[in-house]
Amino acid sequence: MSASLYPRVASLKTAAAFRAHLHRSAIRIAFDDELAAPSQSPLAQPIEIDGVRVGNRFCILPMEGWDGTTDGEPSDLTRRRWRHFGISGAKLIWGGEAVAVRHDGRANPNQLLITPGTQASIASLREELIASHRERFGSNADGDLYVGLQLTHSGRYARPNVYDRPEPLAAATHPLLDRRFPDGIRVLEDDELDRLTDEFVAAARLARDAGFQFVDVKACHGYLGHELLGARSRPGRYGGSLENRTRFMRTVIEGINANVPGLAIVVRMSAFDTVPYRKRQDGVGEPVGADTRGLVVGGPGFCVVENDDRLDDALAECREVLAMLERLGVRWICVSGGSPYYNPHVQRPAMFPPLDGYEPPEDPLRGVARHIEVTARLKYACPRLVFVGSAYSYLQEWLPHVAQHNVRQGLVDLVGLGRIVLSYPELAADVLAGAPLKRSLFCRTFSDCTTGPRLGLVSGCYPLDKFYTARPEAIQIRNVRTHVATS
Repeated sequence: MSASLYPRVASLKTAAAFRAHLHRSAIRIAFDDELAAPSQSPLAQPIEIDGVRVGNRFCILPMEGWDGTTDGEPSDLTRRRWRHFGISGAKLIWGGEAVAVRHDGRANPNQLLITPGTQASIASLREELIASHRERFGSNADGDLYVGLQLTHSGRYARPNVYDRPEPLAAATHPLLDRRFPDGIRVLEDDELDRLTDEFVAAARLARDAGFQFVDVKACHGYLGHELLGARSRPGRYGGSLENRTRFMRTVIEGINANVPGLAIVVRMSAFDTVPYRKRQDGVGEPVGADTRGLVVGGPGFCVVENDDRLDDALAECREVLAMLERLGVRWICVSGGSPYYNPHVQRPAMFPPLDGYEPPEDPLRGVARHIEVTARLKYACPRLVFVGSAYSYLQEWLPHVAQHNVRQGLVDLVGLGRIVLSYPELAADVLAGAPLKRSLFCRTFSDCTTGPRLGLVSGCYPLDKFYTARPEAIQIRNVRTHVATS
């Protein structure tokens, strides 16, 4: 079905219209018709666990800006984005940025890289974020602000030297994903993974000494930490059984706990996945391969969902991993799903695809509902953990209404804000102040923030952020979008 057959969220202007569409489409998303006064809003309530107090229920999710230097340091564009995180009003900054632990793990040549040489400049990002937060909300406003750094290795999606030259370092072979690399992939050996765990620990120490309160051991979106969780076909100590497939994550966390005292650890995880998708002749996404069942039952991947009716079965291993993380002292979990590389409609519901994407094979609101449902099920199964939800940006004007309902009902603890922060950085602050929401700034999921990097350009909201609209890259992206739409 073409995306044009799905109504745009912006056209659902009343609660009755939004609810009618959800009911007619059998999409399970509940919401509050009215936003509560700030003093009574569930979104304004602090949350405290293990001595950590976070001042409200909004979280800034980590992103990749494609705008660092080739040495891995932040640019002025990176700093601008982090200052926007500071004025956002959110009190949990989940890494702010995906930062590679070594050069060959960078997803692009301008991704941040934490080394002794870049540590001071990355520390300055945190300092600028806090300074902007104080300037916007008061000199003592950062007492309940919790700021961390996401640590990553991009694995099979590494492109450390040239933006359009893949240099994949995979966790395991994959019968479908390997086809996307005509020059082949290299699977990391066990001893290489052993050394990489030490490099994660070293990076965590640099992050702590730079002032960050926690690190995220990234396990989502098809990158190395995520792919290892599903590496059933891999031989040796890091593949096969779930115990082996969690060895990398476990070893990194144990190493940080033992060697970097005073630093908390969190995990952002693709808690569910699907088989890879491709663009059909009519432009709509479809599963790769005629028979995908063999890739779901006992095949590669972590918690691969065959269909939504079997969602709970697919989450079985995720619940085991969460129980393991709790035993290791990890209490904060950010739930995501899928990958932007092989099923972007699952990971990032959108009406309009990026340059290398496809039109959504389902109403994107169904993808949002799936994220909400998975998070609620995992929170019910692991009540002592704190859960941050993802995929809220597509809800647009209805984001705070759904967020308020979900937090009030205990379906999630905090609501993550990703790409919407690029267009409307102060959304959380406006919601928490009871201020009128700026409809013109809501992300409409044009995907230019992804198309830009696919062209080797910096990432930003070219349609709505006047700063980026005025940049020369905006013309390139607009021309590409026009060409794709008319071809």
